[in-house]
Amino acid sequence: MAVQLNHTIVHTRDKRRSAQFLVQLLGLAQPTEYGPFLVVHVANDVSLDFVDDPGTIQPQHYAFLVTEKEFDQIFERIKAQGLTYWADPFHRRPGRINTNDGGRGVYWADPDGHNLEIITRPYGG
Repeated sequence: MAVQLNHTIVHTRDKRRSAQFLVQLLGLAQPTEYGPFLVVHVANDVSLDFVDDPGTIQPQHYAFLVTEKEFDQIFERIKAQGLTYWADPFHRRPGRINTNDGGRGVYWADPDGHNLEIITRPYGG
């Protein structure tokens, strides 16, 4: 059996704000509603299902593999919004990108503190 990730639930204080934040930065299609979720689809048939959560949000990490051209477009939107970004997942190298494994990568936070990342090459590959 070929196991594939199908979806993950993203806990948020405001699912509309968080889903819109992601689709705007990544240039994705508008989210669709499914029950209590706002669903954001990415190219490899995986979805991020945003849900409102009144409790304490535990920040998670979400990494997106993008082309070089997409990286440039997304990175420009990150800078245009004045978002703080880092070259590393621990946020120790602000205002920089990384060039790990011959690609490029950058991290930033969403409105709920989830650690978002775009990379142009998978790490360790």
